[in-house]
Amino acid sequence: MKERICGRRNSPKQNLKPFFEVDVHLDGDTCILKPSLDEVQHAINRAASHVLKSTKRVQNWNQNDLPDDEREPFYDWIAKDKEIVKVILLLTGSIQGTKNNVNKFLQGFSKFDWLWKRKVDESLKRFNQSNPQLENFEEKLKEFVSYDDTVNMIDGKHQIGALSLKTENVKLGLKRWIELWKDAYSKVLHHKAKIQLDNLTEEIKQIKLKIEKPVQDIDSLGNVMHALEDIRKKESEIELQFRPITEMYNLLETYLPGEMEQDEVDTKSIIEKRWHQLVEASEGIRNDLQGQQAYFKKSLIVGIDHLKSDVKIFRANFEENGPTVSGLEPREALNRLKMFSEDYQVRKRRYDSYFAGEGLFGLPHQQYPSLEDTRKEIQLLDKLYSLYSKVKDTIAKWNEIAWVDIREQLDQMIEQIEVFGRDCQKLPGPLKSSDGYKELKTDIDNMTEVLPLV
Repeated sequence: MKERICGRRNSPKQNLKPFFEVDVHLDGDTCILKPSLDEVQHAINRAASHVLKSTKRVQNWNQNDLPDDEREPFYDWIAKDKEIVKVILLLTGSIQGTKNNVNKFLQGFSKFDWLWKRKVDESLKRFNQSNPQLENFEEKLKEFVSYDDTVNMIDGKHQIGALSLKTENVKLGLKRWIELWKDAYSKVLHHKAKIQLDNLTEEIKQIKLKIEKPVQDIDSLGNVMHALEDIRKKESEIELQFRPITEMYNLLETYLPGEMEQDEVDTKSIIEKRWHQLVEASEGIRNDLQGQQAYFKKSLIVGIDHLKSDVKIFRANFEENGPTVSGLEPREALNRLKMFSEDYQVRKRRYDSYFAGEGLFGLPHQQYPSLEDTRKEIQLLDKLYSLYSKVKDTIAKWNEIAWVDIREQLDQMIEQIEVFGRDCQKLPGPLKSSDGYKELKTDIDNMTEVLPLV
């Protein structure tokens, strides 16, 4: 045992066979031995002690004629032998002599301590703040693979004296840490790639839906033609969108294999095919629409002529029966304003549709000055009657408040009526001669005088 553990004298270059196998483990952020050096030394001490104690039952030679209690055990002779005492002393401190070399070996793993000393989240945050490009992700992932290769190159066993240090467990621990970092950066890249893939897939889907809608009128024709134009423009830039997505997924398949769902893999594989199918379909639809353009152009011209006549009638009706007719009660003027606002929106939608159709067929844009005048008057009156409705509704709610509860809300009521007063003062000058404005101002002034007296 002494030769296996301590070696022979005067043989410094002898190659001892290991007497103990010790596992190197990564315990949290520390490399440790299992069993520890102290436990190994304790085992050696116990073994030596048991070997010595076993000789207490062995008697020395030539004592058969002596009584049992006078016989000398072999142990007494051994315990006095200086060479044996030296061996015992060597054994009891044998492992301590290798402690420095063992610690030096364990210290060699400190080059990996950044794995647990740095925070993954904080490192990712700083990395993302630098607006990383694909090459930055690739550089990081290659760095992690390089560390993984370094771990793989560590020998499975390392002998120090009588100890054989087995490194499989510590290597597994280090590889788990490296995998944690690699997965974190890969998932950020995956998230970025998936967003771009989903956005492009959805864009292609929406364009496809637009060109497949049946063409029934000028509006639907315009929508389809615009979608076809979008496809034509996008053909020149689509490769610039495909390339980064493809490169990101190629990188992910190298460093994050098997982590993507099958639907995502399928979508990535066929997205370019879907785009080419969309381009082919658009060519067919474009050819079909060329034969229908004459019909829709004729319908557009008829619709424009009808709108011109309708706008004249609408304007005349607005001047004769609209909210600006003198002598109207403010509430009646408000009701007429709502009705004519709705009628105006109907004609505005037709105007927008025909305006787009004129651009589609290269026709000059028609002007509708009376429709524009009506729009301006409606917008102006809406400023007055929107405030009028708010004031009337608010005062009606205040009138329903019980007298005992008024004091609790008084400050809020005074503040609100002051806001109404300022809004009333800001109304454009042409509105201040109308009956609606006069009634509005009277209501506000009355409440301004009454509330402080409550």
